[in-house]
This record gives sequence, structure tokens and C-alpha cells, in this order.
Amino acid sequence: MFNAIKQEYWLLLAVLAALIALPMEHALLGHGQAIALGGALALIAAIVCASLRVAHHAEQLAERVGDPYGTMILTLSAVLVEVVILAIMMSNQASPTLVRDTIYSAVMLDINGILGLAALMGGLKHGEQSYNDDSARSYSVMILTAMGISMVVPEFIPESDWKAYSMFTIGAMLVLYAVFLRMQVGPHSYFFSYSYPEKKHRGGEGHGEDASQVNVAWSIGVLVFGVIVIGVLAEVMSLALDVGLEGTGAPPVLTAIVVAGISAAPEILTALRAALANRMQSVVNIALGASLSTVILTVPVMEAMALYSGQPFQMAMTPVQTVMVFITLIVCAINLNDGETNAIEGMTHFVLFATFIMLAMLGL
Repeated sequence: MFNAIKQEYWLLLAVLAALIALPMEHALLGHGQAIALGGALALIAAIVCASLRVAHHAEQLAERVGDPYGTMILTLSAVLVEVVILAIMMSNQASPTLVRDTIYSAVMLDINGILGLAALMGGLKHGEQSYNDDSARSYSVMILTAMGISMVVPEFIPESDWKAYSMFTIGAMLVLYAVFLRMQVGPHSYFFSYSYPEKKHRGGEGHGEDASQVNVAWSIGVLVFGVIVIGVLAEVMSLALDVGLEGTGAPPVLTAIVVAGISAAPEILTALRAALANRMQSVVNIALGASLSTVILTVPVMEAMALYSGQPFQMAMTPVQTVMVFITLIVCAINLNDGETNAIEGMTHFVLFATFIMLAMLGL
């Protein structure tokens, strides 16, 4: 047990940060903008440390159960972190566009950032990398449908009808996810897996033996505890970040990018390792699965919060965001239609990610 605890030094560091930040919250917020911004950056680093450990244990559980269940655990853990941070920040009266901008940023980061960089690096190392194209098509059409219902159509809904449409959106997202989940773990689970040639291991010891040694109870416990720590850190971080950025002229979407980046940080490392190991199916499942989970699970939770509080927030994307999402999904559909990725396809997505960052810095 002691050795297991010693391995969680990153999580222990995050716990230490929480124990320091909670009693010093008022001092942190009351000693000027520079102190608040520095504290927010330190807390963001602590949240990333905790989220890395959450992702590590989610990855261990994923290896234990295998695909497609494994990828589902990885993406759900990232979405859980994102929902916790968003819920806490929204309770602190954050920007009414924070949820919309975070979901949009997460999709850009997952598809164009993670998938683009992984396909680029993997393509440079291995050339063409194979995967099951059924998974890409299934994810893409689900992402387009979910974002269309929840983030495009609301632009045309009268303000007086927002409650009715919010309730419809919650139901539609839950039905979509239930059907997709049934397909992912049921009769169509083969859509989301790919048979790679087995590599020989020295001494006759395979990967499966390592996976069988995972302490499931410990991993689940650390995962849950890590999410709680992230929630505590996010409470102070959101307040410090608001104070630190006030009056600086920073683009409004910056906070949303920070939230999306925190939740996606562990996925980036996992996807890059998979791409360099020539396992592109895992990359596709992580990048597209995380995008879908972000939309289809974050939207109903946050819409339910809005209905409960009686305070609506802006879900309809701006024209620039809508165009970027449609370009991304069109490029994704073209690139991922043949069961192989290469460096050129990775570069197209990564250029779109760079465009997203440039537009964000311009405040668009």
C-alpha cells in the first residue's frame, strides 16, 4: 500500500496545493491582479497533475477491459473532469458563453489538435497507419448531429422557448448517447476495434499479463479521489483566474481553452504514445470519442443546471465557430474514409488547429 501511495506523488502534489489554496483563498484574491494570476497558473498546473493521475488510472482500467470499453473509460474520465470544472466555474457566475466556448474548444483540440498531431507524427514515423474506418464514420455523424442540435439550432430558438428546447436537447442527447453506447459495446463493437499483428515479448511475457495485475479497486478509488481534488482546485482557480484576467484585454475564449486543455492534457499523451506505437485505432477512438462525449454528455448536464437555476446561457455558436466546426468535420470525413492516415492528413488537421488558436487570439 505504501509503495502504491508513493507512486501518486503528482496527485499528492495536487492535494498539497489544495490544502494551501483553500485557507489562502481570500489572501490570493485580495493582493492584486498579478498575485491572483500567478496563483491561478499554479493551480492550473496542480489540476493538470491531478488529471494526469486520473488519466493514468483510467488508462490502466482501459488496458484491463480492452477496446471499445477501454477507450470509453478514457474519454469519460476526461469529460468528467471537464464537467466538474465547468459546473464549479458556472456556479461562480462565469461568462454565459463559457460552456459553449469550452465545448467548441474541446472539439477543435481533440479532432484538429490531438488527431492532427498524432497522425502527423505517426505518419512521419510509420507512413500510412491503419484503423477501422467504420469507427470514424460513426463518430463523425454523431458529432455533427449532436453539435447541430445543441449548438447550431439554438440560434433560431426564441428566448421565450429556451426552457422547452433545453428539455428537448437534454432528452435528445441522452437518447443519442444511449443508442451509441448500445452500439459501441453491443453488436457493433467491432466498429471501434482493429486487429494489429501481435508483437513478440521477451521471456514470453505479454501485455495481457501486465494488464491482469492492475488493482481495479485502487485505480477506481484514486480516479474518484482525483476528480474530487480537481473540483476543489477548480473552485479557487476559477475565482483567481477571473481576478487575474480582469481588464487585461485577454480574449474571452481563453478561459474556455484553458478548461478544454486541462481535460485533454492526459489524452494528448495517450494518443501520441499510441500513434508512435503504430496503433492509430486508439488515436481515432480517443480523439473522436472525446469530442463526441464532450458534446453529448456535457450539454445535458449544463442544460440541466441552467433549468435548475433558471439562468440560461448562450449555447449557439458564433458564425466563425460554426464555419470552423463544419470545415473540421468535412475534412475529417474526407481524411478518415479509407482506413488509413498519413502525415499529410495529420498536417491538414493541425493547420486547422493553428487557425483555431489564431482566431481565438483575435477574439473571434
